[in-house]
Amino acid sequence: MKIGIIGAGNMGGAIARGLAKSTKVSASDITVSNPSQPKLDALKQFNNAINVTISNAAAAKGADIIILAVKPWLVKSVLGGISFNAKSQLLISVAAGISFEEYVAMLDSPDSTIFRIIPNTAISEGESMNLIAAYNASEAQKTLVQGLFDEMGSSIFINEEQMAAGMALTSCGIAYVFKYIQAAMQAGIEMGIKPMDAQKMVAQSLKGAAAIILNNDTHPSVEIDKVTTPGGYTIRGVNELDHAGFTSAVIKAIKISRG
Repeated sequence: MKIGIIGAGNMGGAIARGLAKSTKVSASDITVSNPSQPKLDALKQFNNAINVTISNAAAAKGADIIILAVKPWLVKSVLGGISFNAKSQLLISVAAGISFEEYVAMLDSPDSTIFRIIPNTAISEGESMNLIAAYNASEAQKTLVQGLFDEMGSSIFINEEQMAAGMALTSCGIAYVFKYIQAAMQAGIEMGIKPMDAQKMVAQSLKGAAAIILNNDTHPSVEIDKVTTPGGYTIRGVNELDHAGFTSAVIKAIKISRG
């Protein structure tokens, strides 16, 4: 299976590295294109077997899967510069905000198989939450694409009309998680803890909380109850968060990120 990745920026580069480390694709079957050489050189330094080129057409030629990892406003010009075969190639786009209807119009092919994927920046660590929507795809093709991106985190299929809301929760939402880490660090520093120690404490606590939710049939409310003993310190802090509008602020931030 040959994969052509157009774009070697933060997202395209992370996808190329993740696929090269995966069990499903050989690095030598990956070709990445980018207009600037330094990003391609960085990929070669990571794994010399990855093929690189400044030609988008060369990256797409002969690929079973073409991954578009470019800014949304570049998609139309990029698609116009490559030869896409709807019968033998799958198109995967990580460009936000462009609908399947728009892709079909740009490709002038209603028979195309297209996937829209929204990862988040944790893809660089192999821990991305990947949201996938599919157009004209068979179950086998869906399984294939999900399997590829599961190697770089966790993936779920959603309907296209849910993409904006999903992006607010995951792609935008990771920034709000970082904001909590930053705020909690500041509290720790004020209480006399060294900055990097505070950062590790908070980040590991978040990692542990996420593991509890992901690995068990539970709910945040159940887990909060386990650590909020009557008259204890934790319930005081939880109540203070609610008094300060924490829950409302998170809901408002995520909803406004939907656009």
